Amino acid sequence: MRRLMLLRHAKTESDAPSGRDEDRRLDERGRRDAAEIGGWMAAHSPFPDEVKVSPAVRSKQTWDLAWEAMQGAVPAPAVAFVPELYGADAGALLQVVHGAVESDPQRLLLVGHNPGMHEAAFLLAGHGNAAGRAALADNLPTSGLVVLDFDVERWDDVSFRSGGLELFVSPKLLKAGG
Repeated sequence: MRRLMLLRHAKTESDAPSGRDEDRRLDERGRRDAAEIGGWMAAHSPFPDEVKVSPAVRSKQTWDLAWEAMQGAVPAPAVAFVPELYGADAGALLQVVHGAVESDPQRLLLVGHNPGMHEAAFLLAGHGNAAGRAALADNLPTSGLVVLDFDVERWDDVSFRSGGLELFVSPKLLKAGG
């Protein structure tokens, strides 16, 4: 059994001072939401043992704030910054997942961007939590976290529609009691 977690970066400023999309930073709400989702993850095991993060500033900040909220509650995962995650579509994200066969974690977290993260989450979830799948059909919001389980031995056996959606959570859903 393998567990894949997909975390979309938190809310950002609309433009970076440099003018480069990769340099956009989290805004105040994004900083709060990233910490909130990290706190939620710390309270709901199992935790990722490997994390792959887009090199965009907003993704790095999301991971840093989420990890800060988790420290002390969970073991430190292996973390890598993966250029292929920036702007990745669902197919490219699946290739990153397949690449985890080399390090072979049981639980993998990807921190990245829409629309690719939303597309991948929706395409990977072939069964599982019906309410979560219905909610996910519309959007993967900023700081949204999708947890999928796959009944496979190896990461390169993961395919579209083969995952079971365990949960879909976001700061907005947490505030609504979901």
